[in-house]
Amino acid sequence: MEWLPLLSTLAGAAIGIVATLVADRNRWKREDAKEALRLRLDLYTQYTTTVKVLGETLRALAEREHPSDGERALALREALRDSGIGTASERMWLIASQPVVQASNSVFHCLRHIRDGYIDGTAVSSPEDRARWEARGKAAAKMRTLMREDLGVGTLTERHSPLPDDWNHPTAP
Repeated sequence: MEWLPLLSTLAGAAIGIVATLVADRNRWKREDAKEALRLRLDLYTQYTTTVKVLGETLRALAEREHPSDGERALALREALRDSGIGTASERMWLIASQPVVQASNSVFHCLRHIRDGYIDGTAVSSPEDRARWEARGKAAAKMRTLMREDLGVGTLTERHSPLPDDWNHPTAP
């Protein structure tokens, strides 16, 4: 009996099986990486949208007349709580990289600072209010830059959030 053809056939089969296993593993890794990227994209989109809507809500509530300072404070606290930013923030802590978590946490604290300023009676568009919004804008820009880097889409040259001076000139580009 000749062993060489049998051994060659077995070696070829073993090489084919190993190659198939390696290819399947590589395909699984690629699919897993794509799913993780989609998950982070969804999370980042949810968080940035929540930040934007919450900011608009806080500003609108601060401009609105309220029967009392207590009711104004309650409305502002409820807006933050009901916005979903707490849940989005917790998801960020579980999924995002450390730099993105730190940046998103900074934006969260800026929004709380804005809310607390309105509760304490800071007038909309006052110098203190503008400073808080500028800090939020800078923190949000940094957060978006880190998110874009994490997603591998590069940086933007445009500023997303308006500068405080743009508030008085809505037609400005």
